[in-house]
Amino acid sequence: MTNTNAPAKNTPAFFAMAGISFAVSLLGLLMAVLYLDADPWAKAFLALGTLFLTTSAFTLAKCVRDNQENQSVVHRLDQARVDRLLAEHDPFRSVS
Repeated sequence: MTNTNAPAKNTPAFFAMAGISFAVSLLGLLMAVLYLDADPWAKAFLALGTLFLTTSAFTLAKCVRDNQENQSVVHRLDQARVDRLLAEHDPFRSVS
């Protein structure tokens, strides 16, 4: 019997695709800022904005992942409690 509540595992190909697409998009944006026809202070401002956006995206992804893991643990504990109650329940036992 398979566990339908188990989270899906990412394949190595999906992980590689996500990493490569992130690297390509970040490099493309940094190259666009580098070759932009603007003053150096404007390029520096855009580069700092790019770095801030990148670190914020990592932080948000970590927070979402941690929240999902916490909910998963709580759900498993609740499910274990319900399973235990159902296993201990005897519908034919008389109420005293």
